[in-house]
Amino acid sequence: MSGLPREILKWIQSLDLSHPVRNTRRDFSNGYLVAEIFSWYYPQEIEMHSYDNGTSLPCKHGNWSQLQRFFQRHKFDIPKEVIEGTIHCKPTAAALLMEKVYFLLTNRKIKIASVGDEYNFTDSNYQEQLPAHARSTASMAIKNNIANTEFSTDPDRILCQQKAQAIINVHLEHRRQERVEDPRRFGIRPTLGQLCPRKVPPSNYNESLQRPQRHTKGHKTEDNPEGNQPAKYTEIQVKQVTDTGEGFLPPIQTTGMYSMVH
Repeated sequence: MSGLPREILKWIQSLDLSHPVRNTRRDFSNGYLVAEIFSWYYPQEIEMHSYDNGTSLPCKHGNWSQLQRFFQRHKFDIPKEVIEGTIHCKPTAAALLMEKVYFLLTNRKIKIASVGDEYNFTDSNYQEQLPAHARSTASMAIKNNIANTEFSTDPDRILCQQKAQAIINVHLEHRRQERVEDPRRFGIRPTLGQLCPRKVPPSNYNESLQRPQRHTKGHKTEDNPEGNQPAKYTEIQVKQVTDTGEGFLPPIQTTGMYSMVH
């Protein structure tokens, strides 16, 4: 009965169920004890002769389908993910289920500290507590977190592949964190950028950036982004000579502009 607080255990024992709870994940997976608990509060709606105390997968789905219809009539907030996790004996799923049932029937809320993420019914929290060399491989993580009953319940191969891929992604994320935390174990050498010394900027570094700078050449504008002084132009005389075949004509004086940049 690990995973259940003392208040919930005392409450379950006071109901005088047909058989005691010894293993939380196993005893609540078929839904028979859950139906028996609700029958104490709703005896006119929950009839125990319609529930089967078996361990087969069809027996579990038959019991839980009746309970889900009962939950919908009374608008009880018990997520489907919690029910499926309890059916497949996922870690912390049955404990979270009993926490919600206890709150619905007694109006007392007890937070189970070992649950962590409500809908994360994997052993990721347990794997994080182990040393790096003792953690599961990718294939072992899939085996530990996907029950055989899930493949029977969900015959869709794409859905099963998505579940396996999600577990592999979590495993790869843990491996990436290990490489960051202990690079020597994986033979990772630091890059040149990491080996370069870092100089601390002076205390007045931000003030110097905010202080307006004076430009001796000119002010920066959109037309003059470099802040240079405007160029000065002087007018010069240009003489052109044309040839008509009969001789050269007198030069024609024209004016032009020559740029003198200072």
